[in-house]
Amino acid sequence: MTSLELVKSKAVPASEAVKLIRSNDTIFIGLTSNHTVDLCEALYARKDELENVTLLSSMIMRPTSVYTGKGAAKAFNMLTPFIGPIEKLAVKNGLPSDFTSCHLSQLDYWFRETARPNVAFMAVSMPDEDGFVSFGPSGYAVYTTMLEVVDRIVLEIIPDMPYVNGSMKFNINQADAIVLSTASMPIVPNPPADEMSLTIAGNILDLIPDGATIQLGLGGLSSAIGKGLKSKNDLGIYTEFFTQPMVDLIKSGNVTNKKKGFMDGKTVFAFSFGDRELYDLMDHNDEFYSADFPFVNDARNICKNKNMISINTAMSINLYGEVAAEAVGYSQYSAVGGQIDFVKGSQWSEGGKSIIAMESTYRDKTGSHSKIVLNFAKGTPVTTPRSEVQYIATEYGCVNLKALRMRDRVRAMISLAHPDFRDELTEQAKAAGIW
Repeated sequence: MTSLELVKSKAVPASEAVKLIRSNDTIFIGLTSNHTVDLCEALYARKDELENVTLLSSMIMRPTSVYTGKGAAKAFNMLTPFIGPIEKLAVKNGLPSDFTSCHLSQLDYWFRETARPNVAFMAVSMPDEDGFVSFGPSGYAVYTTMLEVVDRIVLEIIPDMPYVNGSMKFNINQADAIVLSTASMPIVPNPPADEMSLTIAGNILDLIPDGATIQLGLGGLSSAIGKGLKSKNDLGIYTEFFTQPMVDLIKSGNVTNKKKGFMDGKTVFAFSFGDRELYDLMDHNDEFYSADFPFVNDARNICKNKNMISINTAMSINLYGEVAAEAVGYSQYSAVGGQIDFVKGSQWSEGGKSIIAMESTYRDKTGSHSKIVLNFAKGTPVTTPRSEVQYIATEYGCVNLKALRMRDRVRAMISLAHPDFRDELTEQAKAAGIW
């Protein structure tokens, strides 16, 4: 019996599978590229039969009617540890919504003590000949812990999901229902590197030696750093997010994973999304290993990698070096995620470094504004405290704040600001008595 024949022999329509759902259930529906598209649409069709159903997700990749559909708020509410664009649409649609700040390394605690799901909608790959599925590019990050707390499991098998090697195996016979999805994997190309990103990357690359183990995020800066790393040899990858620039580095031979010192020979990650090339590379590839956030983001594991280089970004940084990377004022844009996990773990690593990089300004309808400020907007949470920050980089340079006295930190931060704002920042610092 082929995999497809096996699935078809056990699969039921999504409309039948969601009959397992009752009012007051708490259901996990997806993380980034692992999103149960058909199950969510079938669940939305039951909105007039249900009430107080809590939906858990994080940065899912495409709209879903349970969040954006008319009348969804009558039956559903949302809870998330990391807000993405689709979760924001749920809020805009009037869905009762809540958020909890949580380090990704502690997401097991979030599942057990805060979210407490009792139903898991799980997007998985086609099974092998023995009925074992893979959790694909992103499922391993969360499914391991989630399976410890739920009492009902519904699988949505995505036909073109890559079969990724990971930290556990799951057999389709363990599920309460199985659905063969009509959806395909989301295609999300990484933004290209622009001139600003290339300039910032140029201020960082000298800090990265041959043999370094790297962690990157999403965006044009990631693409720019990836281009620059083509000059490096024997790189390793240990990262919460496996990105498209890392695909290029593997294919070009710059990544060998030989000198990490921890899980040598393996590209280790928690979640991923990207283009078809990315998915094809990790499919049935023994050199890839995906695990849950409490493992990958544990600073005690991160630091086992030699020359661990962590590169993250920020929305704003104040003159003391405090980093705001998730919110402006009382408006939540994303979450703390794994930033401080990797900030700490990389600095504990032998030869490791933590780098926070950002463009020095942003523009809105009123003009240009500095991202380097004396004070954050009222209500803005600090993502990474000044005591943890090491390197800060903008298009105007890169400074190790860790080694500096506080007044020297203030001067260093002003030197990283756009020249149009340096005099103003200097006057503010003098008035505050920190110059």
